[in-house]
Amino acid sequence: MKKFSTRLVLWHELHGRKNLPWQRKITPYKVWVSEIMLQQTQVVTATPYFKKFIQEFPTVKSLSKATPDQVLKLWSGLGYYARARNLHKAAKLICSNHEGKIPSSINELVELPGIGRSTAGAILSLGFKKKAPILDGNVKRVLARHFKIEGNLQASSTTKQLWQISESLLPSDRIDIYTQAIMDLGATVCTKSNPLCSNCPVNQDCSAFKEGLVDTLPLKVKRKSKLTKKVLWLLPQGPSGEILLEKRKEEGIWGGLWSFIETEKKAELELALSRNFDSNISNIKKLKKVKHNFSHFNLEAIPYLVKVKKGKKIKNTVWVNFKNVESLGLPAPIKKTINQITMP
Repeated sequence: MKKFSTRLVLWHELHGRKNLPWQRKITPYKVWVSEIMLQQTQVVTATPYFKKFIQEFPTVKSLSKATPDQVLKLWSGLGYYARARNLHKAAKLICSNHEGKIPSSINELVELPGIGRSTAGAILSLGFKKKAPILDGNVKRVLARHFKIEGNLQASSTTKQLWQISESLLPSDRIDIYTQAIMDLGATVCTKSNPLCSNCPVNQDCSAFKEGLVDTLPLKVKRKSKLTKKVLWLLPQGPSGEILLEKRKEEGIWGGLWSFIETEKKAELELALSRNFDSNISNIKKLKKVKHNFSHFNLEAIPYLVKVKKGKKIKNTVWVNFKNVESLGLPAPIKKTINQITMP
């Protein structure tokens, strides 16, 4: 029987994905950007974002020279914004410490913000054609089923075991094709639910397939129920229809993006209104509740719109309307709410 890696490479020639935008004229930079975007995000969602991002920032150098807002506006709606901030920080470090060239060693790559061992492995194998293992979610699932790994995939002992297996399977050549193949296998055949085991090139010696464990492996860990965070948003609207936004702190959800003035209590909202604007609570209008789901909690926000005259100058704020909403890094719910209010 041919080796695991050989069968995957042969399968990829016929069935693998070869026309994704980051696979055309492959460079380590394109691999890096795509790998960061594909963390927590499906290919179909990431594809249009990748195209716009590369068009705007075709090189590490151009990305390093961008402002945080320029980067975040292209990420708006993609979520997990720390990825964008780290990508930007890493580009600056690459230009200052590596002469604008993405490092080609595992140790130097993992020192950069946002790059872990698996992402570094993908950059090395796909971008530089160097021998390096990867262990993203798709690969974990393939290996857990094939080798009947029954432990919790989040446990450090199980992760260590999977890394050892992943490294042991690496071929001596065509490492880039093999790496793409095992990712493709997990994404298109060995899927979370309803896997296409009959189409799998390595099903002959897959333990889960032979023993009827495909539906039970990897071990499904019961998720904790998510808490719901309830907040209030203050939307001061100027005479021309523009809305005041404030920039959020770098850390936390939506870090570095522009959002509404946010409070948890109505009294705090009223205080912010009276302190900063020539208006009072009688002019306030309650809008439809906004719901948004994050990985660890659900958000419920009630926006309050209030017409104001020129208010005091507030630090880290900006007025925005539908004409310039696209120029800022805005979370999707914020952008949607502004458009609903300010569109003529």
